[in-house]
Amino acid sequence: MKDQKPDQLRRLLVKAPLLVPLLTTLPAAAKEKLLSSFIGNQSTDTPPIAGKTLLLKNADVVVTMDKDRREIKQGCIFIKGNTIVAVGTESEVPQTADRVIDLKGHIVIPGLINTHHHMYQTLTRVVPAAQDVELFNWLTALYPTWEKLTPEMMKVATKTAMAELMLSGCTTSSDHQYVYPNGIRLEHSIEAAQEMGMRFHACRGSMSLGKKQGGLPPDSIVEDEKFILKDTQRVIEQFHDAERGAMIRIVVAPCSPFSVSEGLMRDSAKLARAHGVSLHTHLAENISDINFSKKTFNKTPAQYVEDLEWVGHDVWHAHCVKLDDYGIKLFARTGTGVAYCPCSNMRLGSGIAPVRHMLDAGIQVGLGVDGSASNDSSDMMAEVRQALLLQRVGFGPEALTSREALEIATLGGAKNLNRDDIGALAPGMMADIAVFSLEGIGLAGAQHDPVSALVFCNPGKVAYNIINGRIVVEDGKVTTVDVPVIIEQHNRLSYQLVEG
Repeated sequence: MKDQKPDQLRRLLVKAPLLVPLLTTLPAAAKEKLLSSFIGNQSTDTPPIAGKTLLLKNADVVVTMDKDRREIKQGCIFIKGNTIVAVGTESEVPQTADRVIDLKGHIVIPGLINTHHHMYQTLTRVVPAAQDVELFNWLTALYPTWEKLTPEMMKVATKTAMAELMLSGCTTSSDHQYVYPNGIRLEHSIEAAQEMGMRFHACRGSMSLGKKQGGLPPDSIVEDEKFILKDTQRVIEQFHDAERGAMIRIVVAPCSPFSVSEGLMRDSAKLARAHGVSLHTHLAENISDINFSKKTFNKTPAQYVEDLEWVGHDVWHAHCVKLDDYGIKLFARTGTGVAYCPCSNMRLGSGIAPVRHMLDAGIQVGLGVDGSASNDSSDMMAEVRQALLLQRVGFGPEALTSREALEIATLGGAKNLNRDDIGALAPGMMADIAVFSLEGIGLAGAQHDPVSALVFCNPGKVAYNIINGRIVVEDGKVTTVDVPVIIEQHNRLSYQLVEG
């Protein structure tokens, strides 16, 4: 460590010049402690060097989700830079690398993929007025609070949500950001994702239909439609990366049929397809949503999106709790995806999405934690468990197996996001990997089927999370930011937002 300190000290003083006078007055032991803390927090603040190799070896099970759905006992994964080179047993994988991690007593899975979230909502968890109401009343209770959001709040909330996601095995997340008061821009979320090291699909959401025009949101937080389209094009041109292995992609995402006009939905679809990016919105979430669509458009939600050309392999819709048989057939025929959000659907009493019927019809279903004001958690592995259990409540104990639930959260999510480079552990795939210990109390007595144990039981936090070849969680701790500091900032800002 000592030979790194002069360089680390220079970096510290560049980043925090106000510490210079402090360092000159501190006793040697205190100065050493401060510098050591800084070095520890910065040890992985850059992506892996191209060509550097990492070997994960001796895992009890490697769940590949490859075309053969292999589950490899005593499995190994060899990574070069940000890409998986080999997956198999010890005899099939190189056994020397720049870094080797022995994973005896662990299970390895593809990084989980979160296909629907509203990260700013971590600031408004369990707000009393919104605890016991359905979707529309929940929204109207929270809109007045959300109009006070600031850029600082957006950045800290995004980091908080991503830290929680990463600790639960998530490596890729979308975020449907549709409120932009007080100078907030989409890049505030993007910058936070880059700092965290999360693979990120930033959805440029929007609301244009305020109460005066028959919509649900207050007029104070809707935007002009011409500005929405202009700003959406700006962020696509500035941030979207269409290359394989991209860390940042942009999605065109008007909020919902009850908060934007038909014209904006049509224009958004045209804009997205002109630039080759995906489309996302909320659809058929509960009975109020259905009634609004029939009353306002004289169409079911499925008919509405069909008429607007909001179907296809480049579209995925959140929730679809009340998607009818016509809609299921439409989505299956057109390759339209669905983000299943079981915890939120339960929390708001919206119902049970017919995921078993969707899967049987051939719809690509992914998993989403949804906003942390309608789920109150950003725990992806907990969401996998609820995905399994809620389908069984609705459709019987054979409605979803543990491995199907895990596949929804990996391959299903990748297909929703229109990606073929994540969601499985195979040569040529990006090195997005989650590692859980099998030795914790939550999995005691479940060693006969560790794959199912991940879903049925409580595995706790990840031991390791690797995103794009970079270790972002090690020994159960986030390496890219100081999480206690983020929590302190988040709690202070949340109190300011909700109570201020």
